[in-house]
Amino acid sequence: MKILLITYDNDSRIAFFPLGLAYIASACREAGHEVKIYNQGVFHWPEEHLTAFLDDQHFDVVGLGIVGGYYEYAKCSKISKAINLSKNRPFYVLGGHGPSPIPEFFLKKTGADAVVIGEGEATIVELLDCLESNRNLSQVSGLAYMLNGKFRQNSHRELIKDINSIAFPAWDLFPMEHHVLFSYANTQPTERCMRLVAGRGCKFKCNFCYRMDKGLRLRSSQSIVEEIKLLKTLHQINYFMFVDELLMNSIERVTELCNRFINDCPGIHWSCNGRLNYAKPEVLSLMKKSGCVFVNYGIESLDDETLRIMGKNLTVKQIIVGIENTLVAGISPGFNVIFGNIGETAEILQKGVEFLLKYDDHTQLRNIRPVTPYPGSPLYYYAIEEGLLNGPEDFYNRNINSDLLTVNFTKMSDKEVHQLLYEANKILIDRYFSGQLAKSIESARKLYLEGDVSFRGFRHA
Repeated sequence: MKILLITYDNDSRIAFFPLGLAYIASACREAGHEVKIYNQGVFHWPEEHLTAFLDDQHFDVVGLGIVGGYYEYAKCSKISKAINLSKNRPFYVLGGHGPSPIPEFFLKKTGADAVVIGEGEATIVELLDCLESNRNLSQVSGLAYMLNGKFRQNSHRELIKDINSIAFPAWDLFPMEHHVLFSYANTQPTERCMRLVAGRGCKFKCNFCYRMDKGLRLRSSQSIVEEIKLLKTLHQINYFMFVDELLMNSIERVTELCNRFINDCPGIHWSCNGRLNYAKPEVLSLMKKSGCVFVNYGIESLDDETLRIMGKNLTVKQIIVGIENTLVAGISPGFNVIFGNIGETAEILQKGVEFLLKYDDHTQLRNIRPVTPYPGSPLYYYAIEEGLLNGPEDFYNRNINSDLLTVNFTKMSDKEVHQLLYEANKILIDRYFSGQLAKSIESARKLYLEGDVSFRGFRHA
């Protein structure tokens, strides 16, 4: 069969590599199907271009994967309309974190023919086999669809136990010379970057996090090293961004990976998502030695009771010690702080601001966002049970911007919460740009008064 997979436009001049879609493309191609990528994310084509493209060419299936954010939902709606307007409309499949927990809502809103629920590599191949042989879709586990105007959801699909068996992403189908230019945290201007995963899932259960797949499945260090070496050979990649939900899932795992990187992949730089209870001096020192330049931490709150309610399994003391250890090791930490979880107060938000002012090394501009109860998360179902939200339609009517409240879990008014967030972020924005201003002035001083000829000028695009 002939398959078209769509990368949606994320309004970025340089688009990050769509890793999930590349895995799906690889699975389809290995099963003997012809796969083509529609790169709206790279070329910024309007949706009308997609309709004309489908009118001019024949595809049996078109696929789109999205997460659950407000922007992605809006893009999904526009792309779905463009697909449905096509004279040669293919069988339309949706997937990803957005549709998976609420497939009926997305099927009805988009007019899609099917939703692949959760992990998609095996499900999409079985779906294509069914379509090719005209078999009933009820035979495909992990699939939802509409039949004669009625919603149908098949049995749950078991997770792929050995994720080492999954084929590497289909890099050759994508414009890699574009994607390698995407800049991640602490990348040097000349570094070529790529995203990859070392495992799937997470063993923690934060109340604001959506994850249908239980548990944690790890790739072997050998498989990861093979992928790194291949990317270095094929595309001269020297910076690797691990996009696992949590690469730092144990001290033993991080130690194993770092030793492999030191022995088999010397000279690379890399970054990942981490946990502060594993941010021990000896671990961070090894991470630094192996090329780690940035760890993105989910701090979320600087209040022990809020952390308990969130299910973070962290304490404020662990957070502070872990951040201090990271800075001492010479690795930049990423600070993710959110506000507005159950029972949070203005005083708790102020703790977050004070923490960021004290420890943030300003590698990135960080702000504090309100917590959002995405469909599928425990917080989403709590909001429904408490009468704060009335299902997916209500969620997407309210979720119009990730920096504004979708659901207010505090005892304050929406206006009061937004005023507090404005004041907090005003301080953080001012501190960040004051720091950038000071760096620029210091560069000028060194150039003109000390003759520092390494300075390349103030011209920025």
